[in-house]
Parts: sequence; structure tokens; C-alpha cells
Amino acid sequence: MTRRPIVAIDGPAGAGKSTVARGVAARLGFTYVDTGAMYRAAALRCVQNGNDPADAEACGAAAAAMRLEFAPGAGGVQRVLADGEDITDAIRTPEISALSSPVSKHPGVRRAMTALQREMGARGGVVMEGRDIGTVVYPDAEVKVFLTASAGERARRRAAERAAAGVEADVAAILREINERDERDSTRLEAPLRQADDARLLVTDGLTPEQVIDAIVAWANEAGEGAP
Repeated sequence: MTRRPIVAIDGPAGAGKSTVARGVAARLGFTYVDTGAMYRAAALRCVQNGNDPADAEACGAAAAAMRLEFAPGAGGVQRVLADGEDITDAIRTPEISALSSPVSKHPGVRRAMTALQREMGARGGVVMEGRDIGTVVYPDAEVKVFLTASAGERARRRAAERAAAGVEADVAAILREINERDERDSTRLEAPLRQADDARLLVTDGLTPEQVIDAIVAWANEAGEGAP
């Protein structure tokens, strides 16, 4: 049996990586790995342990000790389990969302999550999205995509998502958040956000999610045909 490829999708906040990665995984019959949820889980565990999110050593130790799993849920929604506890909803609170970026920059946290991500994708047949998948986690991934959009477009999309969920959305404030997040992610010392040299750049301004998914699925099928 040939090994199915790894699809690595990197890009900045608000680029639509999660939506696209889930769609690609569903079309290919691959496993979807939400690395953003993993870093949110690490932030949640720091808070639960009473650690200061700025304490790199404590947060790294908490992340390394945590047993993290993904499990199928009702309606096809992926559930996130930490040491057997379902934390799917807990990691989506505004507090944890705000803490996930500063916690994720700690080297110990990134090392723990990187090891787990490599373990999850070792057999291939996965779609993994994040900010360092094609550069650090799987530099030899058969399919690498850097998915991005203009900051203004990403802010408009995020505002629309919040409005659809009944949450007040200020596009200007969201744009500031996105620019600040981009700055943190691209300048951190450990695994900064950047496009891998051999990644395909896919700018999604003006494209529908289906068009983006179609392109990546085609690339994955091409890679699969050439698999050893």
C-alpha cells in the first residue's frame, strides 16, 4: 500500500485555514488535524493549573504533560479531549482565544505540540493546518500550501462570522487584532510564521472556499499519484 500524502496548510490568522482544511480532508477522506485547537488547549491547561500564561517554563511543562486527542462528535464536529476531558467548548471562549497566541510562542509549548503533531501525521493521509506545519512540523510534506488573504479581507470575513453568530463585530477593531497577531506570529523566535520555500502561495481574495478546496485537492491528488 502506498503512503498517502501529508497536506500542510500554513497561513496567518483569519485566512480561512480551518474551513479549507476541513473541506480538503473531507474530500480526500483524510484526517483533519486542527493545530490551532491544540495551542488553545495548551493555553486552557495553563489557566486551569493556575500558571501565569507568561511563564514559559510552567506552560511548557503543562503542555508536555497533557494527553491530547481528537474524537468524532455529533454532526461531524470534531471534539477535543485533554486527559479524557472534552474541552471543545472551553477552548473557544474569548479568554482562551486571547491567550492562545502568547502561550503558543513559548518554546516548550511548541516543542510539545510539534512532537504530537508529528505523531498524528506519521502515517500520512492527514490535512494539518497552522503556522509552521510546512516549515517545522513536516518540512517534507508532499503538499505544502501557504494560504493567505489581505488583512482587510481577513478582517471582513471574521466580522461576518461574528455577526452571523450574533456577536457584535467592529471591522476596524478586528483589523487591528489581525495586524497585531500577524506581527506576533511572524516575529516570534520559535517557529515564526513564514512561507516555506517550496510551498504554493494561494491568495484567496475573491475566491470561494470551494474554489480554494478544489485547488488543494487537485494538488494532493497529483502528489498521491507520485507517491512511492
